[in-house]
Amino acid sequence: MAKDDYYDLLGVQKGATAEEMKKAYRKKAVQFHPDKNPGNKEAEEMFKKVSHAYEVLTDPEKRAAYDRYGPAAFEGAGAGVPRGPGGMGGGFHDPFDIFREVFGQQGGRGGGIFEEMFGGAGDGGRDGSDLRYDLEITLEEAARGVEKEISFRKQMTCERCDGSGAEPGSKKVTCPTCRGAGQIRRSGGIITFTQTCPTCSGSGTKIEKPCSECRGEGRVARTTKLNLRIPPGVDTGSRLRSSGNGEAGLAGGRPGDLYIVLSVKEHELFERQGEDLFCEIPIKFTIAVLGGTIEVPTLSGKASLKIPGGTQSGTTFRLRGKGMPSLRGTHQGDQLVRVHVEVPQSLTSEQRTLLEEFARVSGDAGEPTSKKFFDKAKKFF
Repeated sequence: MAKDDYYDLLGVQKGATAEEMKKAYRKKAVQFHPDKNPGNKEAEEMFKKVSHAYEVLTDPEKRAAYDRYGPAAFEGAGAGVPRGPGGMGGGFHDPFDIFREVFGQQGGRGGGIFEEMFGGAGDGGRDGSDLRYDLEITLEEAARGVEKEISFRKQMTCERCDGSGAEPGSKKVTCPTCRGAGQIRRSGGIITFTQTCPTCSGSGTKIEKPCSECRGEGRVARTTKLNLRIPPGVDTGSRLRSSGNGEAGLAGGRPGDLYIVLSVKEHELFERQGEDLFCEIPIKFTIAVLGGTIEVPTLSGKASLKIPGGTQSGTTFRLRGKGMPSLRGTHQGDQLVRVHVEVPQSLTSEQRTLLEEFARVSGDAGEPTSKKFFDKAKKFF
């Protein structure tokens, strides 16, 4: 990932706005999403790269570090990032640098993507790891909210030994290597240092007879299902946290969390611009000239739009409250409708006669180009 330019990955210029990057990321995420490219490792890799680039460039602090130091800023915790003027060392790190990709089968739903993060307790990995699940929803689902059932594999507490790692009826004994200390001392010349005991992983005890189900780990990998409530107003990149639904901890450690990262499919009619929706509608040239009322599609059904006489092609109208809801539910966006005047490609003899008469009466036959245009163009001739 460090060899790629993050702006090139998203297909935007270096000075791109947050909205431009969101739009570009939405297209890339749909293009390379593993659910649409099952078994395609190159697509999976591109999806990870694009997601990483978007995470960096939409965070002001990370983007500033990237613009100054390039991909080297994310090759390790604080790699090459000064703490202050003239100071070297790590104050900066990117949380996605500690993600480890785990791909598993989602029972009956095709491939899924997970990212496993190191546990945050710092006690030898006893706390369970957090997991990431990427979920794609439709624009309609994002607008009204939806309930989804997801299926994924994770490390769960072994039922046979209840997470102890010991075969029922057996017990734990003092570790013979560290004699219960959980650490061992090693000498390297004049320096003596301490490290976690490799036999008991710091617990100070050893299982007398490992559980036959989990082989002493206390956890087993199983497929589980979870019902999610996705609130209205979410967008590509929105995250939901399901506390305690990550991987089970070891030896009584806390379970990790599950993070659901959403992406919204492109819609065939509407383009999202923040909380507003944008669409283009063709209208007959007679409506544009004479005016009238047309019906336009919205996410909540049809709506009437009044077209005043003399409307020009490209005119944009606003339908109040027909856009996306805000994520906090405080207001509703608008729908912007741009009209394009359709010119008939073939005419009946009667239609042609009537239009020729209109052109003659209007004087269009002698002046086929607008006089206003020529008044503006005189200085160029």
